[in-house]
Amino acid sequence: MTTEIQTAVVGVTGYAGAELARLLLHHPRLKNAPPVFAGRVDDKDATRGGIPLVEIHPQLGDNNGSCNLRLEQFSWGLLADHGVDVLFLATPHEQSRQWVPEALKHGLRVIDLSGAWRLNEASNRAVYEFGDEGTDGAAATQAQAVYGLPELNREQVAGARLVANPGCYATSVILALKPLVAAGIVDLDHGIVADSKSGVSGAGKAPTPKTHFMYAADNLSAYSVFNHRHTGELLEQIGIKASEIVFTPHLLPIPRGILSTVYVQFKEPQTRDSVASKYESFFASSPMVRFSSKTLPQIQYVVRTNYADIGFQLDSSGRRAVIVSCLDNLLKGAAGQAVQNMNIVLGWPEPEGLA
Repeated sequence: MTTEIQTAVVGVTGYAGAELARLLLHHPRLKNAPPVFAGRVDDKDATRGGIPLVEIHPQLGDNNGSCNLRLEQFSWGLLADHGVDVLFLATPHEQSRQWVPEALKHGLRVIDLSGAWRLNEASNRAVYEFGDEGTDGAAATQAQAVYGLPELNREQVAGARLVANPGCYATSVILALKPLVAAGIVDLDHGIVADSKSGVSGAGKAPTPKTHFMYAADNLSAYSVFNHRHTGELLEQIGIKASEIVFTPHLLPIPRGILSTVYVQFKEPQTRDSVASKYESFFASSPMVRFSSKTLPQIQYVVRTNYADIGFQLDSSGRRAVIVSCLDNLLKGAAGQAVQNMNIVLGWPEPEGLA
């Protein structure tokens, strides 16, 4: 495809939106076409119109023209006037449910960072309480959505008009488990435990009592036990039942990063090499996954990168394993993965602008 691509970002004021802006502004294929930045419906800055990008995110200022970019009032006419090809939505789930069908009608390719179109099963979507659930329009849009985890769905993403960017927790747990479950060696009857911990930015930019410094600092807390909205992604993408996994998220008192510790039991004894081979084979064509059979990942090594690091330890019986998966929730868990998906959609090298 041509490299003369125009992107647009709605929702740049948030944490993931800021990272998305940074990546697109420095993407080697987009040097001559900076993104169009449009405000969300609920952004106070958007109603003001014309606010400089660097006033919102001073860290994005450089000497290559970014200081001249502004947050513009969103309209479909604005996107048409700029000749936008790819629309990124870093918007609330409900807003994406409203805007994506319209964007598709306008012929745009959409990469949606919300959870609006990630789930195929109505029972898994119920946690979002979407107002259009069950309508023909929503079903038609859902049928076009591709779950945008490249390591699983690279070929489907390549031809997609709508890419549903995965959740951050979901990405970390799916990458840890899918190679082993797909190989048929995990004892699902015994059950899986996924213990995940995320930095505070995973809760978004809007302050809440539980993300306030006085609550989060020097603290570690579990939340959304048995009902976190990323659970449905695990079930659908790993191919397991709700009774076969316990997923518990926790809030870490750090700005960013996710560490998931996953506990599994095997049907038959395994060796370190046999387990490692499953990961190495599964991720052989995945440049954004770093796997090691010798060391366990740590958050400090993935923060501010688009890599997902995976490692494991096997017990002496060969029947039990602890898998550790780490990523940056704002990059591989959100904005970086969105750019990775854009690269695939447009036929560009997958890690371009990310390594």
